[in-house]
Amino acid sequence: MSESGSLRWRLVRRLVALQAVLLALFLLSLLGLLWWRGEPLALESEDCVLNVVRESIARAPDGSIVLRSTPALAALRADGPGLWFTIHDAQGHWLTEGDVPPEYTRIGHALDHIGQARLGWNLGDPPRPTARVKRMDTAAGVVQVMTGPGASVSAGQLAEFALLTLAVLGLPGVLLMALATLVATPLVVRQAMRGLDRAAADATRIDVEQRGVRLPTTHVPAEAAPLVDAVNAALSRLDEGYARQQRFLLDAAHELRTPIAILQARLEGLADRAQRTQLMEDVARLANLAEQMLDAQRLRQQDVAFAPLDLADLARRVAADLAPLVIAAGYDISLEDESAGAMLVDGDLAALERALTNLVQNAIQHGSRRGTITLRVLAPRTLEVADQGEGIPAEDSERIFEPFHRLRARAGGAGLGLHLVREIVQRHGARITVRDESGGGACFRIAFPPMSTHPHHPPTA
Repeated sequence: MSESGSLRWRLVRRLVALQAVLLALFLLSLLGLLWWRGEPLALESEDCVLNVVRESIARAPDGSIVLRSTPALAALRADGPGLWFTIHDAQGHWLTEGDVPPEYTRIGHALDHIGQARLGWNLGDPPRPTARVKRMDTAAGVVQVMTGPGASVSAGQLAEFALLTLAVLGLPGVLLMALATLVATPLVVRQAMRGLDRAAADATRIDVEQRGVRLPTTHVPAEAAPLVDAVNAALSRLDEGYARQQRFLLDAAHELRTPIAILQARLEGLADRAQRTQLMEDVARLANLAEQMLDAQRLRQQDVAFAPLDLADLARRVAADLAPLVIAAGYDISLEDESAGAMLVDGDLAALERALTNLVQNAIQHGSRRGTITLRVLAPRTLEVADQGEGIPAEDSERIFEPFHRLRARAGGAGLGLHLVREIVQRHGARITVRDESGGGACFRIAFPPMSTHPHHPPTA
């Protein structure tokens, strides 16, 4: 996901913008409050006033303190009509200028031993003037100067001062808060979304064969809980629909077996041999389709026990059961057993018998009605079913195992046989492949793994 679409980065951007706006509003409100209260905001700081006065102090011939007329002092007096200050030394000489607030006229020599101080009032007190006191070395010796702020601020100057304040105080504050937000927000989002991340991870593991799975709601944020609940409700409905579908297919397959068996028995009594053979083959395909539907349901049963079985015995049984059908369809049938004695594997006998039967019936259907259908038992633990038909194109060697896939659109069957074969083989931990026979035709090979140490459990595919 790009950063622009990330919840984390959206929060970071919006929080930083909100913090910048709030900080600017706070500083502007503070400046407005001071302006409304009539507090004089100095364009020239008290330190600047003190420095100008210090440079102007001199001694008169009689020892008194005087002020020399300097350009800086003239400018200070012109810009600040409310300017006031007092100067005195240890010998008791005093000099004052401007209207000294009465709060400070009574101080006298009380602050003579103070190097410097700022005099003011508590927030919330009635508006009163502030002052700065500082003892300084001057041309007239050591004196103590007390002064108030410089010139008062006009509306335009207040705006300029506000922008300066925002630049000096606001910008560093915004940068600091942005850094804190950049660090803290991903941590908070990651912690808050941990439950949703778990739900997403569980959702990726949901499979059609694992019904009853629900997304966890523990630790899911309240804002995302309705979405998780809605997904769980949808999964419940899908499970119910899937269960109804499976019950229907299972019941339909069972119901089909009886009329198919009756039809097969009646066809055997037909006098026309050619017609009887054709109809018997059609009925066999219909019976095979019903069995495939049952196989699909059996594969979804998770409690089928595996047991040791002999591949050679399995091949002999299937060859014997299907020989009449193979011969009636115009083929020869052959069993090649290259095993030296029993060849045991762990498996479900009924399922493997159906898989081998499906491969033989697939050979009957696609073997071009000629040649021999061969069952082979090879070491180690391998079964093969080969025909002498047209074979399978290389580009279809994997697709033929997909459900409902047919090599030819008008071919008989539902396209389930080879898919069920692969499902059965994979459940046994085996592998099925298809290749061309040396003399033409297709050869399906099933290679089984070694026997499990726990034969009652299905081996892992």
